[in-house]
Amino acid sequence: MFFYGLIAAFALPVYAQPPDSAGEGSTSELPATRDKSAFTVLVYFENDLFYDQDRYYTNAVQMRLISPDLSSIADNDMLPVGVSRFLSDIPFPGSGSASQFNISLGFGQHIYTPEDTRDRDPNPNDRPYAGYLYGLLALHAKQYNRLDTLELAVGMIGPSALGEQAQNEVHRMRGIDTAKGWDRQLNDEPTAMLTWTRVWRLNPERDTDWGFDFLPRMGISLGTPYTNAGVGGELRFGWNLPPDYGSSSIRPGSGINAPAGDESSAPTASNGPWDNISVYGFVGCEGRAVVYNSFLDGNLWKDSPSVDKFPFVADLSAGVALNVYNARFTYTYVHRTNEFHGQSSGQDFGSITVGYSF
Repeated sequence: MFFYGLIAAFALPVYAQPPDSAGEGSTSELPATRDKSAFTVLVYFENDLFYDQDRYYTNAVQMRLISPDLSSIADNDMLPVGVSRFLSDIPFPGSGSASQFNISLGFGQHIYTPEDTRDRDPNPNDRPYAGYLYGLLALHAKQYNRLDTLELAVGMIGPSALGEQAQNEVHRMRGIDTAKGWDRQLNDEPTAMLTWTRVWRLNPERDTDWGFDFLPRMGISLGTPYTNAGVGGELRFGWNLPPDYGSSSIRPGSGINAPAGDESSAPTASNGPWDNISVYGFVGCEGRAVVYNSFLDGNLWKDSPSVDKFPFVADLSAGVALNVYNARFTYTYVHRTNEFHGQSSGQDFGSITVGYSF
């Protein structure tokens, strides 16, 4: 029933774009679908303990199931027929000229704490305690060199998000001191956030197995817990770069492959079993203009702890990735600049993604 509620919320108005010409942005006609069995499961884990910290954006997990390539959103086997047809009629930037589509479903939890978690009466000038539990539904429209994603996330902030239980139970299991100030966390409040993102896949022509590409992106989120807009990009270099839209992290559109049948996106290696192995490194950056952040501004409908946020935040990242046949593994280091006045320093955290297609 949860995802039916998710679907109903899509009645919110979204930006409509007139359909582009059928061949815009493509170099050849692409087949409608690839193997119908090619579902992908992605599991994300992000934590600051990788860098001996336990504060601010301290932990996040997400699981996402991505459909096979589809000629239309209505063709998916993950949702009831009537719901799928309704989703296929939703216009969003890039959907009119897409050659293939995916749909993804997921859920996740994020945990936020102040810098000092030993105090039962947290510093009012530090980030509030908060948990965030959510489910998501995303529509992905893609061309050989571009991916557009429209994602709706619906969830809950507050005690019902189980942030205290998740953090402190893990700390007890690992013999780490528990956080003492969860009694002062943000209040229970439902959330709904609509996000649109676009990623370009700019692949220079290359005649060897080694190569590089650049993937600029932009996006906007409206609602809670975030209302913001951002731009960024990622530069990759390595062996047999995969035909996807960048390294995975917890963001809309991660883990989506380029359209099946696109010869320009196929790996270039030609050494038998090495065809199915990719090894590469990457660096990236993203800047965001922040209008509203529930985890800094506090509850929207109730009085709660809050801090004075900065209007602009940046992430700098670097990492390595390994794809072997249907499995993928990515590790990313992220440095995030100060998010609020009074923050002692920026934050470092690690992100691990494990995925498998079947």
